[in-house]
Amino acid sequence: MTKVLLYNITGEKLAKIQSAAGLLGLTLIEVPEDAFGNPIGYLLGHEGFRPSDSQELFSDEMLVMEALCSPLLDYMRKNGAAVALKAVVTEQNSTWSAAALCRELRREHEAMRAYAQKKSAHPHKKKK
Repeated sequence: MTKVLLYNITGEKLAKIQSAAGLLGLTLIEVPEDAFGNPIGYLLGHEGFRPSDSQELFSDEMLVMEALCSPLLDYMRKNGAAVALKAVVTEQNSTWSAAALCRELRREHEAMRAYAQKKSAHPHKKKK
């Protein structure tokens, strides 16, 4: 069963994600703030990871999937439960804390937004 870590997701959005997860057979793990400093791999129960004493907090909503689950993402988008910061666990990011992953996702999200704005400002610009 694929696990999905949820950070700072509450209320109606959480209820919608829980509903979809039940239909898709996913295991949701709502990560409490006091566990944000632990490695992603540890929170997913992967072998070889240890808890951390780090206490790094952030307020962004974030969703981390053990494996890509496109049906979950489609459901979230279609039902008003989209989460801007989302990732699939990799060998590299499994060692990161949630706060470190959040910083990286923010950076990537901003870069993609800036690129989209630049592209929409010059829609007819041709490559040489």
